[in-house]
Amino acid sequence: MTTQRWAIDIDRDQIADAQIVDAPQTDLPEVAIEVTLDLYAMTANNVTYAVFGKPMGLFGNDQGYWDFFAERDAPGRLPVWGFATVSRSAHAGVPVGTQLYGYFPMASHAVLMPGKVGPHGFTDMTPRRTTLPVIYNQYQRIDALGDYRAQDHDYWPVFRPLFLTGWLIADQLEDEGDYAAQQILIASASSKTAIGLAQVLGQRASRPRIVGLTSAGNAAYVESLGLYDTVITYDAIGAMDAGITSAMVDMAGNPQVAASVHNHFKDALKASIVVGKSHWDSTDDGTSLAGPPRQMFFAPGRSDKRIGEWGSDTFRQKLEAAWLGFVDLAPRLLGIEKREGADAALAAYTETVEGRADARTGLVIVP
Repeated sequence: MTTQRWAIDIDRDQIADAQIVDAPQTDLPEVAIEVTLDLYAMTANNVTYAVFGKPMGLFGNDQGYWDFFAERDAPGRLPVWGFATVSRSAHAGVPVGTQLYGYFPMASHAVLMPGKVGPHGFTDMTPRRTTLPVIYNQYQRIDALGDYRAQDHDYWPVFRPLFLTGWLIADQLEDEGDYAAQQILIASASSKTAIGLAQVLGQRASRPRIVGLTSAGNAAYVESLGLYDTVITYDAIGAMDAGITSAMVDMAGNPQVAASVHNHFKDALKASIVVGKSHWDSTDDGTSLAGPPRQMFFAPGRSDKRIGEWGSDTFRQKLEAAWLGFVDLAPRLLGIEKREGADAALAAYTETVEGRADARTGLVIVP
């Protein structure tokens, strides 16, 4: 575990503007814990968190992703998924040495306020977080995870949160009868959420055709995954059969790609679902879109729906079974690149924000 204490501050209005700052140790509040981050992933999904950092209505209140780890008058602290170890504790139920998986700030350390402590973990009850989606506030003990295996450790923060999103999207598609579409168009097909979605869809006995939409530079990699029935580059969308009923799942939120799909398929496009916004700097040129209105997919809302219908135990069991069916493929899908320290963390963030990260690599940071 690192002995240095740092964090990365991000300008809430200009997300490419980030800097390393010192994060000195402070006294622990009563029943709080401090964790030292062991490893976290940096993916395009983190850029989406930054884009939606300020309140935009996603949570049904006046909060956004910046509210998880920073007060309103402070610079943004980017949420990341990873592993951490309790290094100081003022809570008898969460002793020093406890290893956790969950949502942390992009920093070397974090202070959490455990509540609802049980055998599987706890919920962070920091006041500003109690009105944020609970799925982000739950911390799981590694030794209590039913689908954790040591050989998958590095792939967990890279794929697990994004696989969950893909699994939930697939669940919505099936629940909606695939919107009566003959094919599912998955834009940004090289993204990790798209890979998870394609794998889950591919397990169904009866399903639409799975079409990966990607850039020319990523086409060979996407084809090599073996998860899509066909791969189409963005510049070839206009050559597709516009009469085939389709539904689009857009992982990156690129308005130009959306316009190409909508205005090519028109009324044959039965649904257009937006998942992320990693193309944060792509501007909408005002082109009107034919076909259905764009709808935002919000994973916490979908998970709340299913937990309410299935119960938390059944939800967890279904997810664990699906994850174990996927994670065996992970080493074939991409390699892991580890980087260490604050400078490496800042560089990884910058590369990801600028869209320079390699889709074939899972980037993990050891603080």
